[in-house]
Amino acid sequence: MADETNQSDQSICDTAAVRAVLDAARAEGRSALTAPEGKLITDAYGIPTPAEGLAECADDAVALADRIGFPVALKIVSPDILHKTDAGGVQVGLTSAAEVRGAFTAIVTNARAYDPKARIKGVQVQQMVPAGGQEVIVGAVTDPTFGKVVAFGLGGVLVEVLKDITFRLAPASRDDALSMLDSIRAAEVLRGVRGGAAVDREALADLVVRVSRLAADFPEIAEVDLNPVFASASGVLAADVRILLSDAPPAERRRYSREEILTAMRRLMQPRSVTVIGASNEQGKIGNSVMRNLIDGGFPGEIHPVNPKSDDILGRKAYKSVTDVPGEVDVAVFAIPAKFVPAALEEVGRKGIPNAVLIPSGFAETGEHELQERIVAIAEEHGVRLLGPNIYGYYSTWQDLCATFCTPYDVKGPVALTSQSGGIGMAILGFARTTRTGVSAIVGLGNKSDVDEDDLLTYFGEDPNTQCIAMHLEDLKDGRAFVEAARATVPKKPVVVLKAGRTAAGAKAAGSHTGALAGDDAVYDDILRQAGVIRAPGLNEMLEYARALPVLPTPQGDNVVIITGAGGSGVLLSDAIVDNGLSLMEIPPDLDAAFRRFIPPFGAAGNPVDITGGEPPATYEATIRLGLEDPRIHALVLGYWHTIVTPPMVFAELTARVVEEFRARGIHKPVVASLAGDTEVEEASQYLFEHGVVAYPYTTEKPVAVLGAKYRWARSAGLLT
Repeated sequence: MADETNQSDQSICDTAAVRAVLDAARAEGRSALTAPEGKLITDAYGIPTPAEGLAECADDAVALADRIGFPVALKIVSPDILHKTDAGGVQVGLTSAAEVRGAFTAIVTNARAYDPKARIKGVQVQQMVPAGGQEVIVGAVTDPTFGKVVAFGLGGVLVEVLKDITFRLAPASRDDALSMLDSIRAAEVLRGVRGGAAVDREALADLVVRVSRLAADFPEIAEVDLNPVFASASGVLAADVRILLSDAPPAERRRYSREEILTAMRRLMQPRSVTVIGASNEQGKIGNSVMRNLIDGGFPGEIHPVNPKSDDILGRKAYKSVTDVPGEVDVAVFAIPAKFVPAALEEVGRKGIPNAVLIPSGFAETGEHELQERIVAIAEEHGVRLLGPNIYGYYSTWQDLCATFCTPYDVKGPVALTSQSGGIGMAILGFARTTRTGVSAIVGLGNKSDVDEDDLLTYFGEDPNTQCIAMHLEDLKDGRAFVEAARATVPKKPVVVLKAGRTAAGAKAAGSHTGALAGDDAVYDDILRQAGVIRAPGLNEMLEYARALPVLPTPQGDNVVIITGAGGSGVLLSDAIVDNGLSLMEIPPDLDAAFRRFIPPFGAAGNPVDITGGEPPATYEATIRLGLEDPRIHALVLGYWHTIVTPPMVFAELTARVVEEFRARGIHKPVVASLAGDTEVEEASQYLFEHGVVAYPYTTEKPVAVLGAKYRWARSAGLLT
């Protein structure tokens, strides 16, 4: 996480001074620090702030202003008034003793009128920041999912209007901080525009690092808000400091080591023996459906039904209790009502079964929080990992395991999919069947009482049958654990996330600008990107990315070339290239001349290369070959227009043949295609997909979006600079 520079910064931070200030404030029962206390803390962490002092009367204010030097600003100091400007508690640009004296009286009067019960410690006299410089905001908040995060963006009075802000996990490294400066929409302003000087990037990044470390070092600091910070070519200066304290530290979640997770998940996903608690002979019962799926799916391991009222279920010996089942069991699938789960789980624990798959609903999702807490406690006591409750079960296709009451699916492939929702899980299943997508696993997570995304991500990251992982989630129980698992996985394979609730309201009762800006989705978006995760904007995109990314080779460079038979498609494909952060190659003269040899005089070289719609298959083949042969081209986007001269399947077969030929020669470039035409282009697109070319009918956006996702993963994995 932290680099050597950050570690050396830590050695010069006066943590003892900060501890003394925080302890004093907590002893008084305060949740906000005063401005003088904020000054003590910023000084302790080397955060540059203007010279200032606390005046308890007008004479003190005048004396301080004389010592600091005019002009000065005056601000009310009260632990009960957080928004000083709203209270009329700020006056700036004071240039004389008379102005300071009058401002002191006015500020105190305004504050008492604003809140008669407010405790007034005095008035802060502060050096005015020299004119010039860019106003930015640097802060930190305690996010319920990710813990301490640091924020950076444009500051000043318009900060909550512009909302041009970005987040990273705290403590942030120097590289994290520098990336934040480039991540806001107004990044060019910091580099200097219209003759303005660029800000001191190193000083600004250092400030971000110091604020992030302050927040990370002290769990009781809920929010830090430096706004505005004046950044210029000569350095940075935080003009206003606000620090808020939390009521209590968040509860610690139980953590498992990586090896503990892998051991449990391997037995869950690759079991040798499964027992079904609540197995039934009666059609329509969940216990009957689970048993039928296990048996009919060809699971080669042992299947043990448990039902106290039956001796035989679907031709297999049934047991009265799970404790009667012979030998070791890897997974217990529960198909009984919620109220019977605790007692049965106790028996599972005594039997030493490491995994319980809880299909029943009727727990926290219906308000039965105590019941869910009870089963979690039982599981922890016996060392049982819980999947669910309130799930559809799970599929592990390479083990021929279908432990669910839903539709069976057995098409083996490289994609692992998870979902919190049963409905989304079935949408995943339907998509997989329609598109013939091979999967390594489909797993329901439901209430996530125990096993969650980071457990499965850790397993799938090591699973040789999984090449891409896609996860639908509504929340993360432990954002830091997920980021840790993602960082370990992304260098090996793509991770795609569909985070539901993008429009959910953020922190409604935030006490600072930073807190108000740190809505759930804003933080999720930046932290997931920091972890190298590809975030899908919708369900279809998540599924298409998961289906397509294993098909596409990893690009070796940024140069993308469009070859199209329709000028209109070429324009739309070009727009999609820009929208997805890709680079249209500037075609050098020799390559331009090479393309022109294959296209008619009324066609257009350059990029897109427009071969026109009336060209025969030979023109498509020649230009695609040239695109694959030239090492300066790193990816191809093909735009096909349905004509009788080159029918859809003719285009598909020649494209697949040429791509396969070059891959046999060791030339692996991502190739995507957009097919416009009559319904025949649907079959042609499916054929291309099955032969290593990601292709879609009736859209120019999807193929380029998938290519963009592949590029984002390649960069996150360090495979493309």
